[in-house]
Amino acid sequence: MLLGFSTLALLVCFSCCWLLVLGEGETASCSNISITEFGGVGDGRTLNTKAFREAIYRVQHLPREGGTLLYVPPGVYLTEPFNLTSHMTLYLAAGAVIMATQDSLNWPLIAPLPSYGRGRERPGGRYMSFIHGDGVQDVVITGENGTIDGQGDAWWNKWRQGTLQFTRPNLVEFVNSRDIIISNVIFKNSPFWNIHPVYSSNVVVRYVTILAPRDSPNTDGIDPDSSSNVCIEDSYISTGDDLVAVKSGWDEYGIAYGRPSSDITIRRITGSSPFAGIAIGSETSGGVENVLAEHINLYNMGIGIHIKTNTGRGGFIKNITMSHVYMEEARKGIRISGDVGDHPDDKFDVNALPLVKGVTIKNVWGMKVLQAGLIQGLRNSPFTDICLYDINLHGVTGPRTPPWKCSDVSGFAHQVSPWPCSELSSNQQGSCANYS
Repeated sequence: MLLGFSTLALLVCFSCCWLLVLGEGETASCSNISITEFGGVGDGRTLNTKAFREAIYRVQHLPREGGTLLYVPPGVYLTEPFNLTSHMTLYLAAGAVIMATQDSLNWPLIAPLPSYGRGRERPGGRYMSFIHGDGVQDVVITGENGTIDGQGDAWWNKWRQGTLQFTRPNLVEFVNSRDIIISNVIFKNSPFWNIHPVYSSNVVVRYVTILAPRDSPNTDGIDPDSSSNVCIEDSYISTGDDLVAVKSGWDEYGIAYGRPSSDITIRRITGSSPFAGIAIGSETSGGVENVLAEHINLYNMGIGIHIKTNTGRGGFIKNITMSHVYMEEARKGIRISGDVGDHPDDKFDVNALPLVKGVTIKNVWGMKVLQAGLIQGLRNSPFTDICLYDINLHGVTGPRTPPWKCSDVSGFAHQVSPWPCSELSSNQQGSCANYS
C-alpha cells in the first residue's frame, strides 16, 4: 500500500531520480475507503461520477494523518471527469478500469493555461482532463496495473472531422501541484496528451504502460511542462505522438509566464511512435534546462531524438544530455531544428529567437535508420556546443538523401557513423569537453 506523503521525507538527486522513505522515528497511518461504499458499480454501464466525487469529497473533508486511499476494485467504472484532492492515493486493483464517458456535453470547460494563452488546439478554454488535480500535493495514482481508459476515439474523430469546439482533454493532468507519484497503472486511449504535469514539482512517473493507436492524433505519452524535479522511468509507451516531450509554454504567452522546465530525468523507457521517442519542445518559450535521458529503447519510430523550437518561441534549451539510446526502424535518428511548430496567433515576436546551447548526445546505436541526422539552427541564433559522441546509425540512405544535413550549428563529433557534417568539427573539442 502506498501512503500519502505527509509523513514522508523526500530525498532528491538529479542523477538518480527520487526515493521516498519514512523519516527516522516516524510512523504513518492511512485510512482506506472503497468506491463501492459510495455507490460505485463496475458494470461498464452505470455512470459513477457521483460516487467518485462523493468519495473524494470524503477524502478532502475527513483528512487523516498519512492520507486516505481510495480503492477501486475489479470492474469497469464509467464516469465523467473528476478532481483529485491532496493527501490521497487512488488505487486501482488488478482488473479495475476507470473509463471515461464519451459524452462531451457534460465535460467541464476550464481556462487556458496562462503559458499557452489559449487552448492548444482551439482558441478559448479547454476541456478539463479526465482525472485532474489543481493545486494539490501528496497525491499517488497507483495499483496493480489497473487501467485508466480515456475512450479517445470519439474525440479523435471530432479532430479529424474538424468539429472540435475546444481543445481536447488530457487523460491525467496536475496543475500547480507537488509531490506526485504515478505508478503501476495502464493508461490507454487518451483523447489528447496522456500525462501532463504543468507548473508542478517533485513528480515521479514509473512502471506505467501508455497505449494508443499509432494513428491517434496528439496522444503524447508524458509531457512535463514548466515543471521541475521530474523523474520518468521504467515504462512502456506506444502512442500516436511523442513518447516523452518536455515543454514550457507557447510563444509570447510562455515568454511572459517565464517558468522553465528543469531537472528532469528520463530513463529506461521503451516504446514506439510515428513521431519522436524523446523530444524537447516545440513549446519551449519558458526555457528547458538540465534534462537527462538515458537507456532508451525505441522501435518503429518517426524520429528517435527530436529537439525542436521555432522563431517566435524565445526561451532556451540548454544542458541536455541523451545517452545509451537504441533505435530500430526510424525515419530519422536525430533531429535538432529551429523551424518546427505552429503559433498560437499572429502576435508572436519574430525577433524572439530561442537559445540552443549545450546538447550532448552519446552512445546511440541505430538499425534501419533511413537518415542519420538533421541539425538546423537559426541564422541569427545558431545552435552551439552540439556534442556528439559514439553514435552509430545504420540504414539505407537514399541516393538523394545525405546521411546528415546541418546549418547554423557548431559543436564537436567523435566516433560518429555515418560521419556528420563539417560544421561539427572533429579537430577541436572546445566547450564540448565540459559535456563529454
